[in-house]
Amino acid sequence: MRDFYASRKMFGIITPSANSCVQPDTEALRPSGVTNQVARMFTPDLKVGSDQDFSSAMDMLFESIGPAIDQVVTCRPDHIILGISALTVWGGSRSSSDKLKQSMIDRAGGNIGVTIPSEAILEALKAHKIKKRIAIVEPYYPIIQAKMESYFTECGYEVVKINHLKGTQFSEYTRVTKDYLLGAIANIDGEGIEALIQFGANLPFAAVADEAEQLLKKPIIAVNIATYWHALRTCGINDQISGFTKLLSAF
Repeated sequence: MRDFYASRKMFGIITPSANSCVQPDTEALRPSGVTNQVARMFTPDLKVGSDQDFSSAMDMLFESIGPAIDQVVTCRPDHIILGISALTVWGGSRSSSDKLKQSMIDRAGGNIGVTIPSEAILEALKAHKIKKRIAIVEPYYPIIQAKMESYFTECGYEVVKINHLKGTQFSEYTRVTKDYLLGAIANIDGEGIEALIQFGANLPFAAVADEAEQLLKKPIIAVNIATYWHALRTCGINDQISGFTKLLSAF
């Protein structure tokens, strides 16, 4: 017998403890009969002022994944979602991303599906039939640029432009305005760029992504939308939901 509220699927979502974006985003995207059970990856609300600070923070976040999985599997979810994106490209290769995903599967007992943001974004690009040229906006520091370029180059894409927003503290990523977010995505647009990608699961871009897509007239792939879309479709849930870009309403 299925969980009363999760008549279709139960997602176990792990996200950093300073992240105040993934939970409301995934609730807004959640169709009837699906529930989101969120476990927190404990890390301090770190201040970040340099590449080295950001790199040290990534080390702490990697260590926090396992204990969060241990928490969420106790409610017996059908599928696990990783609600942080930087870690999934930090190794700079598809193999390192796949290794992270497999480590999560193993930690969860070896018999459960896992969605990670980097893979979800690749599938979103395929859904939109993007051939080559992409641009990325994210709240990180420039140290991540070479890693992102390496990852997407290996996967067949050219990163034409990256906008590093250099968030000064994890919890500060969400302290922004709609105009700020729309300006940040417009900053990476340009002639010949086929799709605009937003990394950073604690950047509240899902709320404005549909508007940005209409304004800029090209595919916008917002990480929390893409990750949740991928989890839904992987689990056989094909509901088309409006208001959150073409990815969720048409594919």
